[in-house]
Amino acid sequence: MGIVTEGLRPLFDDLKQSPVIIAGPCSAESEKQVLEAAAAIAGCGVAIFRAGVWKPRTKPGGFEGIGSTALRWLAKVKTETGMRVATEVATPSHLAEAVAAGVDLVWVGARTSANPFAVQQLADAFAALPTEVLDRIAVLVKNPVNPDLELWIGALERIRRAGVTRLGAIHRGFSSYGSNLYRNPPKWAIPIELRRRLPGLPVLCDPSHIGGRRDLVPSLSQQAMDMDFDGLIIESHCHPDEALSDAAQQLTPPALGELLSSLVKPASADVSEELCSLRRQIDSLDDELLELLARRMQVAREIGRFKRAANMPVVQPERYNDLMHRRVESGVGLGMSYDFVSSVLSAIHEESVRQQVELSAPDKA
Repeated sequence: MGIVTEGLRPLFDDLKQSPVIIAGPCSAESEKQVLEAAAAIAGCGVAIFRAGVWKPRTKPGGFEGIGSTALRWLAKVKTETGMRVATEVATPSHLAEAVAAGVDLVWVGARTSANPFAVQQLADAFAALPTEVLDRIAVLVKNPVNPDLELWIGALERIRRAGVTRLGAIHRGFSSYGSNLYRNPPKWAIPIELRRRLPGLPVLCDPSHIGGRRDLVPSLSQQAMDMDFDGLIIESHCHPDEALSDAAQQLTPPALGELLSSLVKPASADVSEELCSLRRQIDSLDDELLELLARRMQVAREIGRFKRAANMPVVQPERYNDLMHRRVESGVGLGMSYDFVSSVLSAIHEESVRQQVELSAPDKA
């Protein structure tokens, strides 16, 4: 995976801001709206202004953006505020128009990053850009709508192979059916694994799209800071209730300023002896967990031999459902989340079934 991070440069060499903050309305709706928002957001100390020019909608009939006309408004933002400007691109023609308009940063959206054909078309368009453009433009890739780490890394690799050196990722959560606190549940383990696999790659968090509600944005932003994300991309609108897209998740500039002033970025510090002691306890407990799991699988194999001798099916759905219900309730009662306990028990059951199936398979001659 070194191809992604080797030779990467900062998103902007002279951007002396940590964490990196990108903010602005979901969509550029009018010149007045864009310039009003930009002036207010610049007053919050934000260095990069974002606004959607082309807006992919789930269903036809919704507001799909002003289009390339809005790029002129972004150019005015640069002139009048000194901020850099950013927008989403989904096609080679979007990229060409954004580059011609002087856009400093583009991002690849979640729907696009889920489609390798679309990402490759964009990568080919990046590869065709003059060297001086590739040297200046920054590119962020949002996670795919589905929780697929390999697809996310694949999209990053395609863009990196095209010669982009100012490259980063945006974690915006993952689409989910059914009721949930979040619009796009964060599934934090996935961006954590991305950062482990691709050290040195800047990863920003999009709390607006994760939460889907403005009241959730501050806590999600601080959570991202606690997990040492490199920055935030936040939607902000002067009159969010009147916004033509994503009204519920946009903050007013004053609320954005309050959020940014309250953020606490953990400082790097030497590891104390107390922390080392706690980590040793974790290591010891992990060893015990593995030993217990190995003993459990040994019992599962014995059960598999019994089932094979009795000509019984390996999977017993009624018992599985009963055990899952009782044990998930117990886990929740012990202070763990429903999703975590469910996923752990499901994985244990899957491995037990795999081992029993291997025992039940016909002997090889």
